[in-house]
Amino acid sequence: MLILSKQERQAIDADPWFASLSGSLRHDILRRAKVRHYADRDFIYSRGAPAENWNAVARGAVRIGSSSPEGRQATLRYLEPGVWFGEVEMFDLKGRPYDASAHGPTTLLSVSRGDVHAILADHTEFYAALLRLNSQRTRQLYRLVEDQVTKPLRARLARQLSQLAHCYGKPAGEAGNEVRIDLRLPQEELAHLIGCSRQRVNGELKLMERDETIRIESCGVVVRNGRALRQMYEPAG
Repeated sequence: MLILSKQERQAIDADPWFASLSGSLRHDILRRAKVRHYADRDFIYSRGAPAENWNAVARGAVRIGSSSPEGRQATLRYLEPGVWFGEVEMFDLKGRPYDASAHGPTTLLSVSRGDVHAILADHTEFYAALLRLNSQRTRQLYRLVEDQVTKPLRARLARQLSQLAHCYGKPAGEAGNEVRIDLRLPQEELAHLIGCSRQRVNGELKLMERDETIRIESCGVVVRNGRALRQMYEPAG
């Protein structure tokens, strides 16, 4: 029996991709899904592991990363509530291409590979829906590569902070116009996300703080001026 809190169910239902599915398909996916709970830093799966499940984040965050042969860890992305992930490798059967772990207490919905194929057999619309989902991921990947090649560090950092504030933002300050990124995010991991060194990220963060665009706190970053942050990567034409 699927048991989610009200907030967890709202996060799943609010995802635009999931909301675009027919009611019967959404019902069948949720009917077959199991709820799994993870503590902070728990491994969900490791790179190379067989892909046995398709998952969605209902609460918390999932850290997507990689490990070098020397044991060095790199953070590639954080997945926020509402995001479905891990379907591609269930079809190519080549194992997971990355490590996935819980970032803070995390709740997942998990649909087995067998159930995914059963849903495909019962709902032909699911084929096109999965293609749309992977088209979105491909576009995101192209944009990321384009940013890495064409955008300066400040623009890449500003975009990343804006996205994190959108996904994990909580009101901060009495005026209510500041947003705290409610995600434990060391500067080294932020540097991984945009492909540079921690020292360079630290320097740019200090400049943004001097301009009163953000505020650096011991537990993370507060966005003080979201408009100024957006103009760093989307300047007015």
